[in-house]
Amino acid sequence: MNRPLVVASAVAMSIAAGPGIAQPAGAKQPLTHEALWLMERVGSPAVSPDGNWVAFTVTEPAYDEKKEVVDLWIVPADGSAKPRRLTSTRAAESGPAWSPDSRRIAFATRREDDDVSQIYVLDVAGGGEARRVTSSPLAARTPVWSPDGQSLLYQASVYGGATDAEGNKRIAAERKDPKSRVRIYDSFPIRRWDRWLDDTQTRLFAISVQGGTARDLLSGTRLAASPGFGGATAEGSSDSLEPVWAPDGKSVVFVATTNRNTAAYSPSNTHLYEVAASGGEPRQLTTGNAGYARPEFSPDGKAVCFRAGDDWGKIYALDRLACAAWPWSGGSPTTLTGKLDRSVADFAFSPDSRTLYLTAEDSGYVKLFSVPAKGGEVTPVLDSRGAFGTIAIPEAAGATTIVASWGSSVNPAEIVRIHPATKKQSSLTAFNVDEAAALDWQPPQEFWFTGAKGRRIHSFVVLPPAFDPARKYPLFVLIHGGHANMWRDQITLRWNYHLLASPGYVLLLTDYRGSTGYGEQFTLDILGDPLKGPAEDINQAADEAIQRYPFIDATRQAAGGASYGGHLTNWLEATTTRYRCLVSHAGLSTLATQWGTSDVIYNRELMMGGPFWENPRVWLDQSPVAYARDFKTPILLSVGENDFRVPMNNTLELYSAVQRMRVPTRLLVWPDENHWILKGENSKVFYREVREWLARWLK
Repeated sequence: MNRPLVVASAVAMSIAAGPGIAQPAGAKQPLTHEALWLMERVGSPAVSPDGNWVAFTVTEPAYDEKKEVVDLWIVPADGSAKPRRLTSTRAAESGPAWSPDSRRIAFATRREDDDVSQIYVLDVAGGGEARRVTSSPLAARTPVWSPDGQSLLYQASVYGGATDAEGNKRIAAERKDPKSRVRIYDSFPIRRWDRWLDDTQTRLFAISVQGGTARDLLSGTRLAASPGFGGATAEGSSDSLEPVWAPDGKSVVFVATTNRNTAAYSPSNTHLYEVAASGGEPRQLTTGNAGYARPEFSPDGKAVCFRAGDDWGKIYALDRLACAAWPWSGGSPTTLTGKLDRSVADFAFSPDSRTLYLTAEDSGYVKLFSVPAKGGEVTPVLDSRGAFGTIAIPEAAGATTIVASWGSSVNPAEIVRIHPATKKQSSLTAFNVDEAAALDWQPPQEFWFTGAKGRRIHSFVVLPPAFDPARKYPLFVLIHGGHANMWRDQITLRWNYHLLASPGYVLLLTDYRGSTGYGEQFTLDILGDPLKGPAEDINQAADEAIQRYPFIDATRQAAGGASYGGHLTNWLEATTTRYRCLVSHAGLSTLATQWGTSDVIYNRELMMGGPFWENPRVWLDQSPVAYARDFKTPILLSVGENDFRVPMNNTLELYSAVQRMRVPTRLLVWPDENHWILKGENSKVFYREVREWLARWLK
C-alpha cells in the first residue's frame, strides 16, 4: 500500500481504541538525542500461567550508566489497573519467569552482596523481599520453573577444567589475577562479537526453589565434552541452550551445537536434545543438517514445537514453525508454515493447545499470525489498520487474549493486549505516550517500484519536523545492515530515522535485494553478488523517490549505513559520485579482509562460491578498496575497537586508501564500543558528528 503523505494522525489512531498509542497530530517538538535516549524502555511481557498478570522490566536510562535503573513491573492482563513497580533496587533485574501457581516470579540480578548475577525469587502474592536461590561462581541467568514449582532451571558458565562447583569457584578466583594473560588457540572460532573466547561453556543447572546445591545436568557427559559443543548464538557475545522442562518435569529439552569448532570450513547447526532432570547423557532428538531452535511444549503436553531451518549450505533459509508429538517417538516433525514465505520469529500456544500465534517480518513490518496446531492456513491476526509497526514476544493470556510488545517508529514499545476475535489491540502500558505525542514526527511513508529482473523493491520515506511540501529538502539515503534484515517501522537508538531527519533531511530507507521480509528467494538474490546488485537497487530507489516527491532536492544527496550498510556505503564510494558525502560505520574494505578478520567466515565463502584463493578475481570485483583510484566522495568513517564482527582493520584499511587519494575524510574510533554504539555519551557524539558532517556537505 502507499500511505497518504502527510495525514499521519488518522493512521496512528486507527490501530486501537484504548490509551497508550501516541498520536503524532499536533506534536510540536523535534526529536532530540536526550528525548530519544531518556525515554523509558519497556521490556518483553511474561504472562502468569493463570492469565491474570503480566510482568516485565522497565529501563530508566541515563547517560551515566551507573545511574541507570532496571526494575520489574506488573500489570493486570485485562487492563483493569495501571502498572505498578515490583522492585526498586540499584541492581538491574532480567528474565522474569512466573511460577506455575502464578504467585512467584524468578529473575536474575546482581544485588549488593553478589559477585555475579544470581537467581532470585519474589513472592508477588505474599509480599516481602526477593530471596536469593543460587550461589553460582559465574553469572546465573534465564530461570525456568519446573512444572511442579519445586525446582528452577537456569544457565551459567563453567570452566573447562572444573569437575564440580567448588572447582569452578576455585578457577574463577584464580582467573581474577592471572600471572599471564596470553590467549592460546588451536581451533576456530577464537572470538565472538566483542569478546575473545575462553575455556568456559554454558551449562544447564537445576536447583530447589528453597536453595541448596545446584545440579549440573551436563556434567561429565560426552555431549558437553565434545570440542564443538555450545549453545545457540545470535547477535551478541552470549549463547543460550534455550531449555524448557518436559510436561512431566522428569526431563529437560534444550538446544545445542556440536560442530561449532568446524566453523572455519563448514556450516554449523543446532539440534534439540533431551536430558533427565537428574542429569546424565542427553538424547539427541533431531537429526540431519537442518538447524533447530526455541522448543516450546503445548499446554496439554502432547506436542513440542520449535523453529526449524533449512539444510545448511545456503547463505539464508527461512525459519519454519514445526511440531512433533510428545513423548518424542523419532518420527519426522510436521511443518506448519511451509506455505508461509516468511521466516518465523516468536511463537506461542493458545491455552487450549489448538492454535499457535507467531510473528514474522513482512514488507517493513513485523506482524502477528495464527496457524492451527494440527496444520492449516497461516492467517493474520490483526486487521489491515492495525498491521503496521512491530509486534514481538506474543503470549496467551486466557482463552481470548494475547499479550505482546508493540511499537512503531513514532510509538515507543509498550505492552499491548490483542483480541484475535475482534482483530483489535489495546494498550496495557503507557510509559512514553505523552512524550511521544509531544514530538513532531510522522509515521514513515512507503512506496514500491520494480527493479532489476522484475523484483518489487520496497522503501520507506521519513519526513523532517515542520515538514513543508513546498520546500526542497536534501535526501539522506540510509542503508540497513544485515544483509538478512529489513528496515522496520520501529524506533531504533543506533540509527534513529527521525533524529537523523531532524536537521531538515528526507530519509530514504530501501530494502534492497538480499533483505528479509519479502520471501526466501528475494533474500537469496544476492548470492555471488553481495554489493553491486544491492547498490543498484539503492541508487534506483533514490531516483524513484526524487521522481515521486518534488520536495526532494536531487542536487543534494548523501548516503550512509552500518555493518552491511557500511559495506554498501563503501561500495558507493568506489562506484558513484552522485552523493555529496557518505557515512560508514563498521564497513568492510575488501571481501577478503572481512573474511580473514571476522568472527564468522564460512558464510562468506558460500556467498562467493568458494574461498578467496580459488577465484581471487570474483572476490576483488566487489571489494571497495580495489577501486580506490575512483574514490572521490567525502566520507565519515566510524568503528568500535571491540568490533569482532567487522573488525577495525577494515575501517583502517579503507581510511588509508581514502587518505591516499586525498579525499576529505573523518575517522571516529570508539575504544569502548563493539559492532554497535551502545553507550549514551558515545551515541550523543556519534549523532553530533553525523549531523555536522551532513551539514558541511549538503549546504
